[in-house]
Amino acid sequence: MIKAVLFDLDGTLADTALDLGAALNRVLQKHGLPKQPMQAIRPLASHGASGLIELGTGISRDQVEHAALRQEFLDEYELCFADQTVLFAGVNDLLRALAEKNIKWGIITNKPQRFTDRLVPQLGLEVNPAIVVSGDTTSAPKPSTIPMFYACDQIQVAARDCLYVGDAERDMQAGKNADMHTVLAKWGYIAQTDQIQTWPVDHSIDHIGQILTIVDTLNDHAGGR
Repeated sequence: MIKAVLFDLDGTLADTALDLGAALNRVLQKHGLPKQPMQAIRPLASHGASGLIELGTGISRDQVEHAALRQEFLDEYELCFADQTVLFAGVNDLLRALAEKNIKWGIITNKPQRFTDRLVPQLGLEVNPAIVVSGDTTSAPKPSTIPMFYACDQIQVAARDCLYVGDAERDMQAGKNADMHTVLAKWGYIAQTDQIQTWPVDHSIDHIGQILTIVDTLNDHAGGR
């Protein structure tokens, strides 16, 4: 039975790309580098600070200069992380419907806690999450299963009774390896080069409301065994 639905944050529950892009472009401007257009930033927004730094500077995460640039980015993002970020359409409708079914919901994100603790309360969520797990809440972020099992332990729901919804390969890997049902949010930050057909996806959806159909179908199947 599906007893909980857990979500990635950036690109799944909330559209954070404009604020992430603004922070990146301020860093690039400081270093005399050209700004990146949103059409380049949006598909990579789920790759976090390191992925965006690579996009804007060409400096990969294994190069010495990368760490300092990443810190610059985080400092800039600190100033604008909630300026233009909004929930994707349909989120609150879904959360109310889940609450009516007594299904818990929560967030498992790789976003640092310094941002999630302040951003989540500003999103206008009409149902409070049962759990929020940030990228530094546990000893390892996704694609590790550690944050997945931590969330399950906190809400007292077995991983096999959870849906995990995300828009990145690491989301699908973490969910599947934890024995959750994985759901790919196709409205999220997915690049043309992403080979989603190779990701461990159980369900692929175009709109967040389709989660209800998946929950009902799985629970009807489980109830009929």
